[in-house]
Amino acid sequence: MYSRQMLSVIEGRVLGCLLEKERTTPDQYPMSLNALVLACNQSTARDPAMVLESHDVEAAITMLKSIGVARLVHPSHGRSVTRYRQIADQQNEWDRAQSALIAVLLLRGPQTSAELKSRTERLHEFRSIEVMEAVLRDLAAADEAVVVQLERAPGQKEVRWQQLLADEAEPVARSHSIAPIGGLAERVDDLEARIVRLERAIADLLD
Repeated sequence: MYSRQMLSVIEGRVLGCLLEKERTTPDQYPMSLNALVLACNQSTARDPAMVLESHDVEAAITMLKSIGVARLVHPSHGRSVTRYRQIADQQNEWDRAQSALIAVLLLRGPQTSAELKSRTERLHEFRSIEVMEAVLRDLAAADEAVVVQLERAPGQKEVRWQQLLADEAEPVARSHSIAPIGGLAERVDDLEARIVRLERAIADLLD
């Protein structure tokens, strides 16, 4: 397993999209930058919705590549653009069931077991909620836990599961079909934090 560091919200979205599209659209995988931007900005199966630019996704890919969970696939076999693929499942030895759960948690935030069972069907078919929860418990019990079961919040009937790979986005107003990640100040803070992480990653590579 690679030495894990917490990903940003955008990096988590990009990794989630790569995990998802590898299973749902294998003919278009590895993904071009344009396809990856579109996947990140989908208005369905995403929570919260985001409006990312190409440079946002490129910066995230650079970080994911530096920590060894993404790779560039150079043009070949009639393809004219660089494409991207994830190798996080290989690095962490996640099987198909585990990868499906992690992808959906990265893309849609904390969810109940029933929500996860329904939303992972295109990626992996679990025989029952009990089987799926056994996989979640294994991920939670790993040396570096990948998921955690949250405490039941006031007014909630069911507990939710959350991924531990990336920061969670702040909730956005449901009246907006698509919302940016935040205001200018928040984006500046996020960019500064990403620059620091990139500098550390480059220093580690040089060492």
